[in-house]
Parts: sequence; C-alpha cells; structure tokens
Amino acid sequence: MRIALTIEYDGSAFSGWQRQNSRRTVQACVEQALSKVADEPVSVVCAGRTDASVHALEQIAHFETSAKRDMQAWTLGANTHLPDDVRIIGARPVSDAFHARSSALARCYRYIILNRNTRSALLPRQTTWCFYPLDIEPMQKAADYLIGEYDFSSFRAQGCQSKSPCRRVDWIMVRREDERVIIEIVANAFLHHMVRNIAGVLMTIGAGKEKPKWAQQVLLAHSRSAGGVTAPPHGLYLVAIHYPRRFGLPRHALFDPLPDNLTRFDEPGSNEFPIPIDANSS
Repeated sequence: MRIALTIEYDGSAFSGWQRQNSRRTVQACVEQALSKVADEPVSVVCAGRTDASVHALEQIAHFETSAKRDMQAWTLGANTHLPDDVRIIGARPVSDAFHARSSALARCYRYIILNRNTRSALLPRQTTWCFYPLDIEPMQKAADYLIGEYDFSSFRAQGCQSKSPCRRVDWIMVRREDERVIIEIVANAFLHHMVRNIAGVLMTIGAGKEKPKWAQQVLLAHSRSAGGVTAPPHGLYLVAIHYPRRFGLPRHALFDPLPDNLTRFDEPGSNEFPIPIDANSS
C-alpha cells in the first residue's frame, strides 16, 4: 500500500531533510516514527529535500507498507514518536502511480524578511532580518524579469547537481505585511539555492543598490558570479506542492491559476535543499 503524507516542520535544528550519518534530519525522524507504527522498516520519499534551517508548511512524502492501519493511526501514531519540531498533519492512500517527487507539477516557496532596525527576539530562526528599508515596488519589477522558462545558472549554487539549469518560473509575488516583506515563488522545480539567490538579488534591488533591470542582467549572464549574495536559509519555507488532480491530493489555493498539464523537470538529488528540490532547492 502506498500512502502520501503532508508534513510540517521547523527546520532550525535539522541538518536538512535528507538522511545523513550522525546528523539530525527530518527524514530520519519521520522514518523512525513510521517504522514504530508499522512495526517494520519504512522509507519515505519527499517532494523536495530542504536544506538545513529551511522550514516546511506542507512537505509531501510517500511510503510503501504492508502494515494495515487506518489513516488516523498513521498520523496520530507517528506524531507520538516525533519530536516537537516535526508533525504529520495528514495521511491518505494513493495509487502506485503517485510519486511525491516525480509526480509534482510545481512547487511554491516563501521567503520571509523581517524588515526593521532590530532583530526579533521571538522568531530569530523563522525570518531573515534586514535592517535597511526595502522598497517592494522595484523588487516586484525585478521579479517580473524572472518569470518564464530560462537558464537559471546565475541563481544556482556552485555545487548544484541538477543536470539542467533550465527551470520554469510561473510567478513571483513580493508583498509587505507590516514589518515583514514576503517573496513567494512558484516554479516547476528549483535549482540548489535558487530561491535564496533570487531573494538576495531582490533584496539588493529593494535596498536601492541596483535597479530592477539588474535582475534580468544577472539572469542573462548565466554565471553565479553575477548574482551577488545568497540570502540566509532561516526565512525560507516550502509552502505547497502541486499535483495532477487525478491523485486526489488537496489542491492549495496558490495553484488555482495553474493547469494540470504543466511540464516538469526530473530533479536529481543534491543536498541542500539538496533541493534543490530534489534536487531542488531554493
């Protein structure tokens, strides 16, 4: 039986999603908890392998099991064996054709910037702090240059293992909510550190250090050296994954404008987002 999970976690104290020897990872915690419920070894496959300190609101994963349990038992039972910074918030049976990573049509990431002159005492690991004022209007203009299918070599980490630098960005939205500036990006997949590198460029432009056109110049340079600073991981969240309707997973409102016939890239795994999201990351 194949089961799909929706998982929420605070990545602050994890060395990312992917299982690693002698390191605390989300995958290892989830597999250990599920194995206790199943009374057999369980291995999980996720939609996007997040990096150290990156969070998830709706990570999707699947696993195979011969154990007979109802869906509530998988959720509540596993949560009793999980640490406080990881929770399984949903479980449902899916067909054998479903694959958490390769069935995904698009992903959404959110980058949250605390834009004020002092750091947060309450959320130091859930936001990235930026003390200089950010103007979201030029940030949005810059982001618009990145929408479409392009070679995003300028926004990939040097160690990115993806075979192709091409990705399709469906939309980017920059908005302000009081002291927070929020960047949301939807794409078919992401290169390693792609979201954080885009955030770094947009923050530079929002601070008035570059004009919006600079984002296009960075994109067309096809060189990481053109892109500036990689933004920190703390404000990055995997928000949602978009799958074809035939699999019966809940459809996030963020994807309502998107059709189900989107193309996708198979992503090799790396590690840091190792996503890149699954190679994927941001």
